[in-house]
Amino acid sequence: MVGRHMTDEPSLKEVYSKFGEVSEAAQLLETELGNLLLVHKGAEAGLFETKDPEAAEKILEQINRNTLGQLLWQLRGNYNELDALEALLMVAKAERNRLIHSFYREHNFRRNSADGRALMLRDLEAMHEKIIDAYKAVMKLSGIDLDKIQMQGLPTGHVPI
Repeated sequence: MVGRHMTDEPSLKEVYSKFGEVSEAAQLLETELGNLLLVHKGAEAGLFETKDPEAAEKILEQINRNTLGQLLWQLRGNYNELDALEALLMVAKAERNRLIHSFYREHNFRRNSADGRALMLRDLEAMHEKIIDAYKAVMKLSGIDLDKIQMQGLPTGHVPI
């Protein structure tokens, strides 16, 4: 854990914060997979040649109702590069599902001790790494190498999506 001294006891707030970071990474992965599916379905519907805002909105609404697993299933076979990432994506999906559906149940009363919270943080770090690895790999399919990007400043406002 970066920035932590070995004698520091991890707080429950740190566990909650890291849980939020991992959840954000999972949402970013879902969003990027949704973007790939939007491009695919938009092309199938001819939306790049002919404008049809109603059809585009319907496609987007359908995509936004999908889970990570459903997005992966729908994308299967449509992008060879994405299919090559299947093992990485299945690991990320499993970690995302474990995070959302059973993380606190698995760890239950560990939250009440420093050693338990440290174990929880290590588990969250490992989840985060697996999900971020998948996200970075998917982003590379769009030509974006997150490890090489240098930003001068982060946006601070809301961007409608």
